Amino acid sequence: MEARAIKKHIRSSPRKMRLVVDLIRGKQAEAALTILRFQTKHAARDAERVLSSAIANLTSREEGKGIKKNEIFVKEAFVNCGPMMKRIRPAPMGRAYRVRKRSNHLTIVVATEQ
Repeated sequence: MEARAIKKHIRSSPRKMRLVVDLIRGKQAEAALTILRFQTKHAARDAERVLSSAIANLTSREEGKGIKKNEIFVKEAFVNCGPMMKRIRPAPMGRAYRVRKRSNHLTIVVATEQ
């Protein structure tokens, strides 16, 4: 059985989030939570929340079956680009530079080992 959790419009660039998500893909759920909890990158906080939500979604879906925490693993974890906010920053000699403030969408799918 599998369950997913999605968080959209995270205010960090997709490239920075992918660095964190690559650490947990394919790992046991408890090990992945530990990795994210002690990760120094700011994106790990959002990834930890989404992973906890995915685990909760799976356990609530399978209430009668009694899933153990050590049976859950991260099946898929991927980051897509979200909308970009475009701003203008003053530049020398009367010019203007465009600043692109990026965002991303994070999806984590957890499943039980069969």
